[in-house]
Amino acid sequence: MKRFQKLPMVILLACVACSRSHSQAPPPTEPVELQLQVSTPFHFVAYGDSRFHDPKDTEAANPPVRQALVQAIAQTNPAFISFGGDIVYNGYDKNDWKVWDSETAVWRPNKIPVYPALGNHDLHGDEKVALANYFERFPDLKNSRYYSVRAANTLMLVLDSSLDETSGPQGQWLTQKLDHLAGDVDFVFIVLHHPPYTSSSDAKLFGGGHSARSHEQELAKTLEARQQNLRARIVVFSGHVHNYERHEHGGVTYFVTGGAGAHAYPIERAKDDPFQSKEVNYHYLMVEVDRGSLKITMHRLDLTSGTAVWTQPDSVAISAPAAKAAAQGK
Repeated sequence: MKRFQKLPMVILLACVACSRSHSQAPPPTEPVELQLQVSTPFHFVAYGDSRFHDPKDTEAANPPVRQALVQAIAQTNPAFISFGGDIVYNGYDKNDWKVWDSETAVWRPNKIPVYPALGNHDLHGDEKVALANYFERFPDLKNSRYYSVRAANTLMLVLDSSLDETSGPQGQWLTQKLDHLAGDVDFVFIVLHHPPYTSSSDAKLFGGGHSARSHEQELAKTLEARQQNLRARIVVFSGHVHNYERHEHGGVTYFVTGGAGAHAYPIERAKDDPFQSKEVNYHYLMVEVDRGSLKITMHRLDLTSGTAVWTQPDSVAISAPAAKAAAQGK
């Protein structure tokens, strides 16, 4: 007891403060659940891998393509934009985020919401600094690295693929959201940066590419098992691969939409891929949602001639199983 009393007062106070701070630390915040007031029919845009960065530096991305896509999306006036990550080239760099601010200013007069997923480039450098820059642009997320958005008859679950998607807190959250899906949800959109399926490869046969990772492959198994007993249809949007792909497995449709401006590259597509193309496919996806049905169209941009040439080389219609059964009188 005497030795305790002889401790310097500053140390005693520091110890008390540390103990109080630890005991009163706030619990982790729950992932935010956003609500977007919109009615069917409505449309939104999905795309990713833009790498906003100094437009004078053309090594990181293709600035004219990136800017043309932003302008074109503004003209469609979507209900919202789903951004699949790698928004900026370096998440720690405030200047990259300032380029984002300036080049996407055209979206703000119409107050178009942007719902992003974190990409690996968004986390570059000091992660705390990178996340501070990220959440400064998206305050509605309230520091949630993964979250949900309810919009009419859809539920969008945005995941952070730098974390395990099927275990830990994020995996438990995803399970809970799918376990308690509202009966009026026709479509569940899963958005993340790394793709569960891709015909691309780390071998980089054409100068670029990424193989699907084990965590996302496990996520695909989970989603496809869920789909077998789910009334709503699951649709997955990912990026990371700088091109466009569409895959269909176990009733789930998977899109790779990484053509927002980061240098695109051809990929060696599997023979059974629904979409076959040798192009680089800078693009965005237009998602048109109605009751029990949706249509997803790839809008491809070609600037090689110096003039913007737009085409729609792929489009797919997807129906909610319950709506399909009702139409067949079952």
